Amino acid sequence: MNKKKTSIKDIAKLTNTSITTVSFVLNGKGRISKEISNKILDVARKEGYEPNRMAVGLRTGVSKVIGLIVETIGGPFFGAMARVIEEEAEKAGYGVIYCSTNNNIQKGRAAIRMLQQHLVDGYIITPMKGLEPEIQSLIAGGKPVVLIDGYLPDYDIPHVLVDNYNSTFMAINFLIKSGYNNIGFVTADINLIQLQDRMQGYKDALKASHIAGKSKLIYKLPFDLENEKAIAAIKTFIQQNPQMDALFFSTNYLGIIGLQSINELKINIPNDLAVISFDDQEIFALYPPGITTVKQPTFEIAKSAIDILLAQITNEKYDFSKIKMKIGAQLIERGSTISKVIV
Repeated sequence: MNKKKTSIKDIAKLTNTSITTVSFVLNGKGRISKEISNKILDVARKEGYEPNRMAVGLRTGVSKVIGLIVETIGGPFFGAMARVIEEEAEKAGYGVIYCSTNNNIQKGRAAIRMLQQHLVDGYIITPMKGLEPEIQSLIAGGKPVVLIDGYLPDYDIPHVLVDNYNSTFMAINFLIKSGYNNIGFVTADINLIQLQDRMQGYKDALKASHIAGKSKLIYKLPFDLENEKAIAAIKTFIQQNPQMDALFFSTNYLGIIGLQSINELKINIPNDLAVISFDDQEIFALYPPGITTVKQPTFEIAKSAIDILLAQITNEKYDFSKIKMKIGAQLIERGSTISKVIV
């Protein structure tokens, strides 16, 4: 059975004082004797009194709460970042409210409205196209905002993310130097700047090595397609391009679906098809023969984002809008990309 939350009224009754006196002591106001103040504070600690953050926010304009809006809090990438953000926020005395959008604009708008009602002090947001008016409204209202894992090209808003373009360029260039020339690219059919940057990195890497890019080797999987249909769609794409000797997946969830498709087709990795996935996770290290990945600097992204947000909250005079961080990724080489080049 859950213990009833202790209220100011309860403390007043236990200390034989008025609600007003307790409120003054807990908020450091008024001229209350040291003896009574100590008595009230001792009882509050003993009873585990916790102030209502919303009420505090209404009274002071400071809630000591940060809002985190990401694509999906349950995924390994955003889950890992959320842990870092929560730990760093707690060190500074802040709580965190989490929200997931699943790349749905209506959910994104609803999340912002809900966090506004909770009077949060600042926002860390994974942006999506269509959410610009709401984000701009937060900034116009004086709320600090940091964008994470994406950015809005036409707006000066501080952001932190992996260097999507150069990280993908590096991975494709690695495949080319390893002897692969017919490299496919699978991405999600959704309007996200980070995916666009990865696509451009792929195209420019081919161009830099004088390899003609072929549109038929690029496949955009409809977003939110059921798993079985997604597997079938990628299987069809692979079957329609038998000349393809390597395949790059622009997200880890696509990489996992891709491995299921390749397994069902009984294609050997890497002898028949080399594979790289953007964003590392445990399954890629365990799946035979080990899948080469572009590992995002999760800790660095999350730590930088929360540091910038906390700095905005405490330093209103400094202009943070020009802070635009792109952090390099690491290529984790595994057995899925064995070199075809004979030395």
